[in-house]
Amino acid sequence: MGYFCSSWFQTLFLIPLLLLIPTALLLTLPPISPSPVTLSSAAFRLLPLRRSPESTALASSATTPMKRLANPGPENELEAELSRARASIRRATAGRRNFSGVFSQPSVYRNPAAFYQSYLEMEKRFRVYVYSEGEAPLVHAGPCKNIYTTEGRFISELEMMRPGEYSGGGGASSRMLRTEDPRRAHAFFLPFSVAQLVRYVYRPNTYDHVPIRRFVSDYVNVVASKHPYWNRTAAADHFMLSCHDWGPHASRANPLLYKNAIRALCNANTSEGFRPRKDVSIPEINLVSGDMPPEFLSPSPPESSPRRLLAFFAGGVHGPVRPILLSHWKGRDPDLEVHEYLPPGADAYYSYMRRSRFCLCPSGYEVASPRVVEAIYAGCIPVIISNGYVLPFSDVLKWKEFSVMVAVEDIPRLKEVLMAVGEEEVMRLMAGVRAVRHHFVLNHPPKRFDAFHMILHSVWLRRLNIKVA
Repeated sequence: MGYFCSSWFQTLFLIPLLLLIPTALLLTLPPISPSPVTLSSAAFRLLPLRRSPESTALASSATTPMKRLANPGPENELEAELSRARASIRRATAGRRNFSGVFSQPSVYRNPAAFYQSYLEMEKRFRVYVYSEGEAPLVHAGPCKNIYTTEGRFISELEMMRPGEYSGGGGASSRMLRTEDPRRAHAFFLPFSVAQLVRYVYRPNTYDHVPIRRFVSDYVNVVASKHPYWNRTAAADHFMLSCHDWGPHASRANPLLYKNAIRALCNANTSEGFRPRKDVSIPEINLVSGDMPPEFLSPSPPESSPRRLLAFFAGGVHGPVRPILLSHWKGRDPDLEVHEYLPPGADAYYSYMRRSRFCLCPSGYEVASPRVVEAIYAGCIPVIISNGYVLPFSDVLKWKEFSVMVAVEDIPRLKEVLMAVGEEEVMRLMAGVRAVRHHFVLNHPPKRFDAFHMILHSVWLRRLNIKVA
């Protein structure tokens, strides 16, 4: 399909690549001395500015208003551009526009006016610089199928995008998304793949993260030594992306990467250091073959078509939540089809989802589950059963409009909780699921408002230091 993804032939480069990684040399590079950037304080629903613990310069200047320079340089031009974007979002939020003609169901957004204007500003202004350092298969490529699809597809789409190329059909008003000129970039992408590092650098069955962290540390040191941008902002305008469970662990390889940089993660667990004010929760999308399952390509059953099953789950028993679910409901109630694995001869997994009102999405080893997106594809209401999970795009999407949250301690009352959702509410939630579906689809090439662009929009929001709410 043209994706720049990892494949078996790249392993031919693996041995010489690993032998050539100058780890010893990289560890002797001069230390990084961060000098954080100061951002304007004028924005819609501004969060407190993120301050680097390594310097007090930002703390002393955070309240200083931005000055208009007679001959602004690229950095001041960027900050002035961001200030104009903030002002535009603020004006749109103060207006009274009806967004029913823009969005099929505006109620699924926390603030449709702020989101829509912010998205337009992103299309108009946002530019990303992708560091060129490193080689495939560890950098610039990723797995474009299986449970790490989001990671591989995002990296590959950004890599294939030619600098100066329009993205997502934004029309004449949109500008380039990727830039070759780092002086004009609002954000800087670190294109290493944690899934690839686990595949090629990790020693199986050791549970030793050190080789992965060493690679990430060395990569960041190379970038910081060759370019001024990492040190200029103490990494605050840099971002990484990972859908591997060990993405958060890999980010700990560098203190600034962990504390200051934007980490776009599937494993968005607040108990493991995920910080919603600066980090981005991205959807875990499992495309086994790399393509959308054909069962999800056909339209969902019409609203008038009854879904005879109350709820469905099938999956492995791992993590702290699923054993509780299966111990209470596996084979206990015909209205709740709860299985560890589907029995032989049973209907296909996706068929169950399309016939169920609710699709149970309990956490496994980590908080994220691909069932959330699978449920949305199937037009089934996701039932989130998790602790500490920050849901994808929750700075924009109002999840209570298209999902149900069930506390882990309420699993014994699961049927009672779901039966309490009235028929009218069920139809409303299903309409919400249909309204947000396109935000969770990976298109090639990317399309407006799809998963690729929603991830970038979340990064854009952090760069603006605002939260649409």
